[in-house]
Amino acid sequence: MDNKLIYIADDETNIRNIIKSFLIKEGFDVETFDDGSKLFEAFNKKPADMLVIDIMMPNMDGYSLCSLVRQKSSVPIIIVSAKDTEPDKIAGLTLGSDDYLTKPFSPMELIARIKSIFRRIELDNSSSPEPKNLILADLAINSDLKQVEFNSRDIGLTKMEFEVIYYLAINKNRAVSRSELLDKIWGFENEVETRATDDMIKRIRKKLTDAGSTLKIETVWGFGFKIQDKG
Repeated sequence: MDNKLIYIADDETNIRNIIKSFLIKEGFDVETFDDGSKLFEAFNKKPADMLVIDIMMPNMDGYSLCSLVRQKSSVPIIIVSAKDTEPDKIAGLTLGSDDYLTKPFSPMELIARIKSIFRRIELDNSSSPEPKNLILADLAINSDLKQVEFNSRDIGLTKMEFEVIYYLAINKNRAVSRSELLDKIWGFENEVETRATDDMIKRIRKKLTDAGSTLKIETVWGFGFKIQDKG
């Protein structure tokens, strides 16, 4: 089996080299870049199995890189950044990153999170296939296209927003706890992600309402969320 290929983008040479050396010892193939545009150019030619990217970089920052990659790929993305405020972390997760690690960090912690994401992908691939297309209330949910449609029109969910509503949909009529939702969508739980998930539910509800859908995502107070199938 081929080694997993990981691309690293960070404008700090010592950080690139430290991460690279630890990952190579763990058996990963690694290529490094000093800005986001160079990584994106390489990714277009040869997609990697995971991206580890900084936010503050010349030419193309991590947020822009994450957004561009997400338009074409669901490759796992881990953001590593000195920007440690809650809005920074929420922005990174909302744009589609799978994890957010604040500098300074332990290389072994990064490796643990990388392995956790790859394990989760393998479990998802080996588990029973989930339904590709769902009809729920007045919505059509398409897993292949990552789209939710109302009256044949895409309501414009981001990838993360889609993953949240899709997971609630396949577990309809059951209350899903915040911790289960966070573990399924991001792979681990912390306070920032709890806030990010609540904010994401609010955005999904607004998009449903703006589209004209009658589907409701119910809040189960002190626990999580539920989609009740009235049919």
